[in-house]
Amino acid sequence: MKGFLLAGLLALAATPALAHSGLDATAPMNGAVLEEAPPHIVLTFAKHTRLTRVRMAHGDNQAVDVDLGDQTSFATRFVVPLTDMGSGLYRIELRGLSSDGHPVRNAFTFRVQ
Repeated sequence: MKGFLLAGLLALAATPALAHSGLDATAPMNGAVLEEAPPHIVLTFAKHTRLTRVRMAHGDNQAVDVDLGDQTSFATRFVVPLTDMGSGLYRIELRGLSSDGHPVRNAFTFRVQ
């Protein structure tokens, strides 16, 4: 009986997390150290998501919008072009809307040596 109760409570706790679209993976990975800046970043989501804004900050410079081109429809994978700003820390911030209507916000960093 205790096992069923515990399983039920765990299922209830996990339900909100499963309902939202999350960022499953990035390329480069969060915290990666690279020899050179990549020509693009790849964003992979758990569920269909529509990107509404991607910003990039380099070092101490203020973040600038990244051109999303025609990537305005719902998808689970986006390839976003990236401008090479040289060595240093890159911070990518993104916003979107998941297909279930929930807002998506995330950020990750990588460093170019």
